[in-house]
Amino acid sequence: MTAPVTGPARTALVPVAEIFALRHAVLRPGLPAAAAVFPEDAAPGTFHVAAYDEAGTVRACVTFALEPLPGTDESAYRFRGMASDPAVRGHGHGIAVLRAGLAEAAARGAALVWCNGRTSARGFYEHHGFEVRGEEFTVEGVGPHFVFTIKLAASAAGNGADGSVGGPP
Repeated sequence: MTAPVTGPARTALVPVAEIFALRHAVLRPGLPAAAAVFPEDAAPGTFHVAAYDEAGTVRACVTFALEPLPGTDESAYRFRGMASDPAVRGHGHGIAVLRAGLAEAAARGAALVWCNGRTSARGFYEHHGFEVRGEEFTVEGVGPHFVFTIKLAASAAGNGADGSVGGPP
């Protein structure tokens, strides 16, 4: 078993092909690969973040796409497809991709990020500064969810030693 990440995991902006296998295995197990393809994957402004272990294996991933917060005209990034390899859950890779993605969204001028998150992950999101917006709803075939939002301070710096996004590995 891999040791917990002692500092920020190495993260990078990557093509969707780099994270696709993990996304499919964790989020759409037993379904055809096409079930893990998102319409936003190749949309302008979309970016994908991977976190790696010491051996260079992708251990977590997330996709951020430009998408207004539903029911508002607020410009925002939506993230989805966040997945952590079950073998290293709790070791810091998932929070590393989330932090790197939030930093990149801020560097691109975003003031707001949101997601449809599983109700079971509410504690995780709230612990990391997200707020619930609206009522619980059900995603067909997946289960109960909330919309989670976080406000960002836009930044000109997207690269840093704080776990933010760097270049390809």
